[in-house]
Amino acid sequence: MIVRPGSSISQIGAQLKAEGVVSSARLFSLYVQARHLAPQIQAAEYTFPAHLSLREVTDVLRQGGRAPAVWLTIPEGFTAREIAQRVAGAGLSDARTFLQMTRSVDLRIDGAVTRGLEGYLFPDTYLVPRHDDARAIAGLMTAQFLAELPRDHAALAKRLGFTVPQIVTIASMVEREAKVDDERAMMAGVYYNRLRIGMPLEVDATIEYAFPRHKKLLTFADLKLETPYNTYLHGGLPPTPIANPGRKSLLAAFHPATVDYLYYVYRGGGRHQFSRTLEEQEAAERKYLH
Repeated sequence: MIVRPGSSISQIGAQLKAEGVVSSARLFSLYVQARHLAPQIQAAEYTFPAHLSLREVTDVLRQGGRAPAVWLTIPEGFTAREIAQRVAGAGLSDARTFLQMTRSVDLRIDGAVTRGLEGYLFPDTYLVPRHDDARAIAGLMTAQFLAELPRDHAALAKRLGFTVPQIVTIASMVEREAKVDDERAMMAGVYYNRLRIGMPLEVDATIEYAFPRHKKLLTFADLKLETPYNTYLHGGLPPTPIANPGRKSLLAAFHPATVDYLYYVYRGGGRHQFSRTLEEQEAAERKYLH
């Protein structure tokens, strides 16, 4: 039973009577008033075992219940698997049920259909009713995702020559690869440049997504892993987003920087060295990776 903020003792008594916890709402109110217990009863969710006396019912109320809704924070760049674990950790849907649901439900955006909800579970802080099921919880996140899309997203996608789901996939790669905000649009520009000339994306984070657990470093053997998410072996975009991008990465993917870079390499301090030619890239790799 949920006691809502501002509920009077007579209203709580009526709830208890309606749910069969007490036999008389009036007797409950008189009992609470006679013992001056009203200030000790707080808004919360309560569970009452069967066949309790009035004293036992008020004892449950005085001990305090649990919040009828919980705050759930999803960080930027979390995968659906990581979100499922956080949802379960908050005492909501179990992780397996949530993850299975995200793989079986699609969205339609501007005529394009997504492949599941990976990429569309917007990272934010949500107040989630405790009894919401997996679909309802995901519904909060996908509704926020749709609200975060640029107002002119259909026109932007058409101008870029990609569907919105494809652009979200690019945003997810930006989210996992970029470490500072001022590089996000440049990184998106690199991906679009490669896609337009038919060059493999060769994004390490897409391979990492194929592993059940995050790997800090990829080996040369990992780069040969046969998976549709291996953008070293397979041209074009991976089949789905590889994470759930935040607002800045989404904006970067819809508004990529106009650059002629085709390469980048991590140079430390959260920053990357961008290069136009393979020769420049190899020189940067010798400088920063050895």
